[in-house]
Amino acid sequence: MDAILESCAGLDVHQETVVACVLFGPLDNKPNKEIKTFSTLTNDLLALADWLDKHNCSHVAMESTGVYWKPVWNILESCSFKLILTNAQRIKNVPGRKTDIKDAEWIAQLLRSGLVECSFVPPTEIRDLRDLTRYRKKLIQDATQEKNRIHKILQDANIKITSYLSDIFGVSGRNIIESVINGERITPEKISLMVKGQVKNKVPQLVDALNGRLRRHHRDMMRFSWNHLMYLEKTVADIEEQIDQCLSPYRQEIELIKSIPGINSKAAAVLLAEIGADMSVFPTDKHLSSWAGVSPGNNESAGKKKRSRAKPGNKALKAILCECAWASSKKRNSRLSACYWRWVKRMGIKKALIALAHLLLRIVYQILLTKTPYQELGPEYLENREIQKELRLIKLLESKGYQITKAG
Repeated sequence: MDAILESCAGLDVHQETVVACVLFGPLDNKPNKEIKTFSTLTNDLLALADWLDKHNCSHVAMESTGVYWKPVWNILESCSFKLILTNAQRIKNVPGRKTDIKDAEWIAQLLRSGLVECSFVPPTEIRDLRDLTRYRKKLIQDATQEKNRIHKILQDANIKITSYLSDIFGVSGRNIIESVINGERITPEKISLMVKGQVKNKVPQLVDALNGRLRRHHRDMMRFSWNHLMYLEKTVADIEEQIDQCLSPYRQEIELIKSIPGINSKAAAVLLAEIGADMSVFPTDKHLSSWAGVSPGNNESAGKKKRSRAKPGNKALKAILCECAWASSKKRNSRLSACYWRWVKRMGIKKALIALAHLLLRIVYQILLTKTPYQELGPEYLENREIQKELRLIKLLESKGYQITKAG
């Protein structure tokens, strides 16, 4: 392997220790090697940074091992050298003797030869926003689980208000659930005061539905889930306030992303948190879609292309893209919807959804790169493009002396 870096280092990161290997020396000679082990305490990580600066390292690479790389990255990212995070699968060593020292030395050798591919690590502000959006999603999932538990307890107590309320966690449903938890006596007069809107017409049915076999055990179990649900909803509201504060420097990017049909404010915030606002870190939109895991798989051998699955990619980004793709497919008289229904005929619903998510991400890339809002081309765009392609081919054949006649 030809060397291209005079001084570089590889780090093998673990929970308690970091093994560092520095390779330095002229490019045409065998490099000098120095290996040292540091603990992951802050003082030792600062000592590691000084040790790397002492050797005039221009590049430092380490594997993305779980969450253990993050404290090391946070300490070293402010140093003068270029810090590189790489996928452990891409730099896996050949089978044989495996030690921490060998791993660090292998990473350093690959880095010295320019064979280490950089992983995308967004700036600190985007990383903080990403933590908030991902945590909000987890809390919403927890809240849904608590709602499902309340549903099951109501059914166990033979309380059938779900038959008459489409959403028992709306305003009317919450008032009724709170009265049930508190053990209040249910009367038609009380029910009429609790419910709102069209539900007032269902007061007699709700009174019959609340006539179940509710025991104290049921009320206690519902109270536990209800209190937890109230806490989760309050926490989600607090997190959304922090997300709005983090998005204040990126209002322009959010508005640009929202100009795409099917993407609302929350989805735009998640997209920005996952890919960042600077698209220069991705050479092309194809690199971004491959990193996200929405680009088509590639499996070719002996000139034959075989079926292959798309890469796992970024799970949070892939999930929100599929949600936005589903919403975009419902937008009538739009190019995105026309693309989706055209693909469904050929590849089915699920593959068409991933294909539309791929198209959405490429559009987001171009919008953030050029700072230009989305322009709707209309459902006739694809058909017009095919017509223009046909006209160009006809002109090409006519320029070569052929006579083209349209079939009657």
